[in-house]
Amino acid sequence: MENQKTETWIEKAKPFIAVLFLQLGYAVMDVLSKAALNKGMSNYVFVVYRHTVAFIVIIPFALYFEKKVRTKMTVSIFIKILVLSLLEPVIDQNLYFLGMKYTTATFAAAMTNMLPAFTFILAVILRLEKINIKSIRSQAKVLGTITTVAGAMMMSLVKGPILLEAFGNKSHNHDSGAVTSQHAIAGGVLISIGCISWACFFNLQVSLLCT
Repeated sequence: MENQKTETWIEKAKPFIAVLFLQLGYAVMDVLSKAALNKGMSNYVFVVYRHTVAFIVIIPFALYFEKKVRTKMTVSIFIKILVLSLLEPVIDQNLYFLGMKYTTATFAAAMTNMLPAFTFILAVILRLEKINIKSIRSQAKVLGTITTVAGAMMMSLVKGPILLEAFGNKSHNHDSGAVTSQHAIAGGVLISIGCISWACFFNLQVSLLCT
């Protein structure tokens, strides 16, 4: 009986564990991406390399696991896939990394915390989500949306001391990676537009996967 309870708990915990590892992967990606961009890598070239590697790695799994369950390609599905590819890899990725180039990896990661809020708001507008203010689930979603936006704004707007200077190291190098106020504003706008595009991608993807 105890083993069954343990297995049930593990099964329920798997999605949350997967999300934690996903967020860890995003954090590592942001740091490495910012390092590459500071070294002079073009954000457009970086996006192409990134998706080329992803294509090579993923396509064997897709061909093996999905070869018997692929739906028939229709004009509607083709257009949705075309729009999805425009929203996420093209608009979102390019604006996100361009915004990161103007700011920092921490700033970009903080701004992307608003993605669930954008996704939820768009889902409500498109009637993919329904809000019942008396429902605990709806209350949690609304509260989570407010919290993520507030947290992202706090991380983005509050400026603290440079970490190395806080520990007594005054030799801060004002190189090309330094962030000015104009760059921070431009970067924030670009990343925000990228997140909105990403939110549109998620909502359209739901429509596509349900066909």
